[in-house]
Amino acid sequence: MFTPEGYFNVTPKIKSLSFPKRGYFEVDLEDGRIIIMPVSAFPSLKKVPVKERKNYYFIGGGVSWDSCPEVIHIEQILGNFQNYAHEG
Repeated sequence: MFTPEGYFNVTPKIKSLSFPKRGYFEVDLEDGRIIIMPVSAFPSLKKVPVKERKNYYFIGGGVSWDSCPEVIHIEQILGNFQNYAHEG
């Protein structure tokens, strides 16, 4: 009998963001996972001034900034669109 372990049936949701190291940002998920990503993977985020990066807001299951024209969604962070498509 299969017993799912880990995060098999968990829908990932962003809890918070931080920028602990130059060139990287940390994504804290509600389920306790922490993901560290290079800012260079997100050109729109790279354009957000460093002083403004802590002023993010949640929108449509993702995050954005006043000076950013894009919304970064969980499927862009986890990289598997089929499993983490936008919430309805």
